[in-house]
Amino acid sequence: MPATSPSSSPAGTVLVLGGRGRFGLAAVQAFARDGWRVLAQMRPGAQAPAAVRGVSDVQWLAQAMDTPQAIAALVARVREAGGAAVVVHALNPNRYTRPAWEREARPLLQGGMAVAQALGATLMLPGNVYNFGQQMPAVLVEGAPQHPTVAMGRIRNEMEALLEAATQRGELRAVIVRAGNFYGQGQGTWLDLSMLKEIRRGQLVFPGPLDVATPWAYLPDLAQTFAAVARVRDALPAFETLHFRGHTLSGHDWVNALQPLAREQGWLREGAALRVKSLPWPLIRAMGLVMPSFEALAALRYLWNQPHRLDNRRLLALIGSEPHTAWPVALRHSLQEMALLSPAPTEAVAPSSARA
Repeated sequence: MPATSPSSSPAGTVLVLGGRGRFGLAAVQAFARDGWRVLAQMRPGAQAPAAVRGVSDVQWLAQAMDTPQAIAALVARVREAGGAAVVVHALNPNRYTRPAWEREARPLLQGGMAVAQALGATLMLPGNVYNFGQQMPAVLVEGAPQHPTVAMGRIRNEMEALLEAATQRGELRAVIVRAGNFYGQGQGTWLDLSMLKEIRRGQLVFPGPLDVATPWAYLPDLAQTFAAVARVRDALPAFETLHFRGHTLSGHDWVNALQPLAREQGWLREGAALRVKSLPWPLIRAMGLVMPSFEALAALRYLWNQPHRLDNRRLLALIGSEPHTAWPVALRHSLQEMALLSPAPTEAVAPSSARA
């Protein structure tokens, strides 16, 4: 798509790094629907979406970010397109393993910081709850102590400290929006990789006790929150952390929502109950001795055993209300995107409502 004038988008121009990933594509869609002009970076060789419903004014940039020269080339292309006021960092290591995170996560963030600094843009980063460690409180506020107890938590803690230090030196402005488990926007989450693999056979695999509630972030809602925060970024200090509440769900909530859907789809006969199976943690831990992906998975078991939720009062004070898709609607859309449910003939994605 040819470049358009920044003045054609009153909200401004945003650059999404990693625009073809799950959160990256959700951010591309949310910012475009919010009236932004979107520049979306993707790796060379990747294919831009042929069409995305409700989205226009998106320019895809097939540009690597693995060397200083590549970063400079991306900055030059963005400047040629009119610049960007906000950079959304949606880049992640290629593999969900401790070695990959140790090797790739920090350089990826440093690349995003270099782009934002060169453009004079605010950098926005999605955060997670790994930072707080096993002794985390039940209610997570922005200033809660961070004592990471697993490698990925320490890496995220170091990344956020790196970002805050850069803002203190006056090199750029930054906002972290922290959220719980991602879901929605296709495959590659706990849902398709573990929990719902046997749902067509009437079985749910749940990683923790059914009565423990934990935070979940429906990606379209989280991305819409990023767009809302970006509009009021000038009201923020140079470095800010906000918490996205999302849905706080227990295993019982999942069972109660999935059971009628399974009956509707014919996966369960009428009156039958969904079978719930626990994740085989001892086996996962044993496999982690030889497979890094299972090692990373086993290290995060504590997140399923300790009830916790994200307090979003600071976010509400900034944007008034948090974008929110009702839990049954978000679940149904997620299952449709995973090709587990067929969309209704006239169904479109429902816009998010807002809640405190």
